[in-house]
Amino acid sequence: MPKIKINNSLGKGEFVLDSDKQKTVNIYTCGVTVYDDCHIGHARSLYIFDVVRRYLKYIGFKVNFVRNITDIDDKIINRANESGIDWKELIEKYIVRYYEDLDSLGIDKGILDGNEEPRATKNIKEIIEYINVLIEKDFAYETRTGVYFSVRKFSGYGKLSNQSIEQMLTGVRKSQDETKKDPLDFALWKKAKENEPSWPSPWGEGRPGWHIECSVMSQKYLKADTLDIHAGGRDLIFPHHENEIAQAEAKTGKPFAKCWIHHGLLTINSQKMSKSLGNFVTIKDFLTKYKNMDLLKLFFLSAHYSQSIDYSDKKIQEVKNAYESIVILRNRLIKEFGSVDLTKAVKQGTGNMMLFKNKFIEYMDNDFNMPRALSVLFDMVHNCNKLLDSDDELKPFILRYAIDTMKEITDIFGLEFLENDSLDEDEKKEIVKQIDLRTQLKKEKKFKEADEIRTNLENKGIVIEDTKEGTTWRRKI
Repeated sequence: MPKIKINNSLGKGEFVLDSDKQKTVNIYTCGVTVYDDCHIGHARSLYIFDVVRRYLKYIGFKVNFVRNITDIDDKIINRANESGIDWKELIEKYIVRYYEDLDSLGIDKGILDGNEEPRATKNIKEIIEYINVLIEKDFAYETRTGVYFSVRKFSGYGKLSNQSIEQMLTGVRKSQDETKKDPLDFALWKKAKENEPSWPSPWGEGRPGWHIECSVMSQKYLKADTLDIHAGGRDLIFPHHENEIAQAEAKTGKPFAKCWIHHGLLTINSQKMSKSLGNFVTIKDFLTKYKNMDLLKLFFLSAHYSQSIDYSDKKIQEVKNAYESIVILRNRLIKEFGSVDLTKAVKQGTGNMMLFKNKFIEYMDNDFNMPRALSVLFDMVHNCNKLLDSDDELKPFILRYAIDTMKEITDIFGLEFLENDSLDEDEKKEIVKQIDLRTQLKKEKKFKEADEIRTNLENKGIVIEDTKEGTTWRRKI
């Protein structure tokens, strides 16, 4: 039975998910703040943790997965004021655009039996109740500006970021709020300022701080005081995740999460992504430029989730070349079998291909090593191409099994390879007609005219390839 070994950010040790000991995995991941379009750094977080979810389901775990939406925050209020629109109008606009991005990434927007992702503003009652408990337990206090968590009263503060109080103090900006007892204390509830959105509470009109929403919503929607896995970006370790731990464990007296996993950050041509530098790439920007979200996914898969990754047009071109090798095989298989949507294969003669599947599982079981797991897919492509060129009498059986295995892998990775599907049937028929005419011209030794057809098709973005099985075509990537 599967045992997944995960490098745990908490304590820097190894966490093991053992299906012999548990059947259900509760995962929470920090979502987006809806004040702008999602960029490709957000895409990495959304995609990588969705692959983790897919893989755990694939090997038999029941996965409860929650991803939140932050829909009240200083950034939202400031952007609404800058734009001259109501904050509610702003968040609804960007929630719609966020769901468009999820669709383009092939990621479900629903969580837990189809419910939408929880939003901070729809959980104000639970947030207030949570803060009340922290006050009753003397972990929080009220001032004229809000309610604050008293960091020094929580003995475990700093255990995720592995910092002492003194180290954290050196990195904290001097607080402009003189009502706090300590510069490290953080807001659980912010009392309303003029013209700011607010809700009634025991401490007057106000709104929740950023950190409290994740502690509240993760435990509420996963119905657990202790999560199995809490995920997010490395930039959230301190202070956001450190503060989540403090709030949750102060309230319950139990560990907040058994395992923490953090993805590395994304840079653009070795620079931090920033609008001021002109290198800010949204998910929509990428889709407009490259028309194919599989390329971004393959780029993300090229590095271990925990590592930083540097984005450039050159690297996307490298990904294109790898992507084309799979598309070429896909087209050869279509030519051989008429369709890649084949029934489950007879397992006769499939021993070597089964080794690939076992390797894929081995790599994913070892801290979700996606680059190594992806290499299995390309090894299978190479072996399938060799097999297509052979006279092995078991070729049909082996290839059918290989197709099924590759489909399982691409489904886990959320890869679609739908490069021809944007063409309508008339366009496809015309391409086939031109290819048939070219074949006839070559038979008649009219090579110049045949080459002109190839050139005309290439100018229209259609690549044709001559193989032993005949001529195939695909859209230029």
